[in-house]
Amino acid sequence: MMILSGEDPTTKTKNINQLEFWISTALYILALIGVCTSTSYGTANAYRFIENHLSYSRLTNFFLPEIFKISILYISFLLINFCFMPQLAKKNNVVLNIVLTVILTGVSTIIWMVANTYSQADRLIEENDINQAYDILFGEAFTYIFLLYLLFNIYAYFNEKGISLLEKIPFLKHSETNILEEIFTSSKIWLITLMMFAVIFSPTRDYEIVVIWLIAPPVNILLAFYSIYYIIPNLRKIGKGFGRYFWGNVGVSILVVLLLLLILAAFMRNGPIIPIALILTSIGLICITTPLSWYIYKHKFEKQTEIQMLKTELGKSDASLNFLKSQINPHFLFNALNTLFGTALQENAERTGEGIQKLGDMMRFMLHENTQDKISLTREVEYLNNYIDLQKLRTSRSGDIRIESHIEEQLNSLQITPMLLIPFIENAFKHGISLQQPSYIKMTLQTKERTLFFDVSNSIYIKADNDPEKLKSGIGLENVKQRLALLYPEKHELIIRESANEFFVHLTLQLD
Repeated sequence: MMILSGEDPTTKTKNINQLEFWISTALYILALIGVCTSTSYGTANAYRFIENHLSYSRLTNFFLPEIFKISILYISFLLINFCFMPQLAKKNNVVLNIVLTVILTGVSTIIWMVANTYSQADRLIEENDINQAYDILFGEAFTYIFLLYLLFNIYAYFNEKGISLLEKIPFLKHSETNILEEIFTSSKIWLITLMMFAVIFSPTRDYEIVVIWLIAPPVNILLAFYSIYYIIPNLRKIGKGFGRYFWGNVGVSILVVLLLLLILAAFMRNGPIIPIALILTSIGLICITTPLSWYIYKHKFEKQTEIQMLKTELGKSDASLNFLKSQINPHFLFNALNTLFGTALQENAERTGEGIQKLGDMMRFMLHENTQDKISLTREVEYLNNYIDLQKLRTSRSGDIRIESHIEEQLNSLQITPMLLIPFIENAFKHGISLQQPSYIKMTLQTKERTLFFDVSNSIYIKADNDPEKLKSGIGLENVKQRLALLYPEKHELIIRESANEFFVHLTLQLD
């Protein structure tokens, strides 16, 4: 079975074994209840006993034989499926487990034969030779138990090694894993139902349903998988619809039934069961398997298409996010370098060294932490403070520039996407500071529990016509809006207001 969500294979196998145990136990209990509550008490057998002038006991000629038969089948299934075959599949104590299986089959045959001598004692009288009658009962019991236990062993072995066996089939060897598991599951269901029919129906009468189930389901299952994974995809590639597919499958179904007719022709003289099985097989192929396969394919195709679209959109989002990050970093670096250049012209080497040190810290941040999905809020705040300090170096000579920063020290363990807050501050310094006119910037950052509150306001001044930044809209704010939408959907509130004299930004953000 397919392993989902990283489930441990050993745990999954244990769960499946428990499920099989409880299902088989439930069926055994239902069978016992059916025997105990039966109102007929073997009425058909009673009539045959009376016709042959034999005394009939409901206890010894119906109840006890049926209880023994049901019990030995239940015990044998448990031993084969959970004890003998798992060891044989692992090649542990091979000889011992084969011997135990043979002994179990022999004991079951004897119990079944003895039970039949009580429940079918009338047949001993009908036969002229008592020894021949016993031989017939023993032969029927042995044939039935042998075939049924062979089916038990096939199921148990397929249950243990089914996936590995399917992987050895050439055209399935390189197929997707889910195809193998679908075939494995379908085969298991067919084997389970086949065992149930074999147990329920009499070994000497009413075997027709077993023969039909032995032929029809496997053929329909094979055509279903062939249609879903080969016929329909190829027809869809050339633009053909359901009509072409349906009539094509009708032709395939006729060929399959004719082939089965040739293979099973030797068995047709034993009665009408083989022709009936072939007729039911053809009806199933055309009326059930063909339309059902089309529906399953369309359902799978639509789901796969939806998943692929989601993956494509996710890829686009990742690409957009990476592109946005790549836009922000060089944009700031150029501004910072211009700041240091201006400081170097105005001040001595001490201040320039201080600026270079802060820039180095910021570059290390961008190289080592900016590539991560989340970083600590403490590191993001350190980056903001370094940036603000650099800008204060640039504007410290001007008395008309007022910079107010109230950024709380963060001692918590909150996480945030890197470089998410800097565009707002960068935008304020870029558009709100003038070396020729009075201007100001106010910044506050605080957290309450897991909520971050961030405000930035700056003055607005009219730029000169020859200012290269006058006609540039910038990319910082638009980029951060897109990043917030991608990374914090339904977890943020962004308010931007602009008046004639002030530009104001308020951000509320729910952090991890």
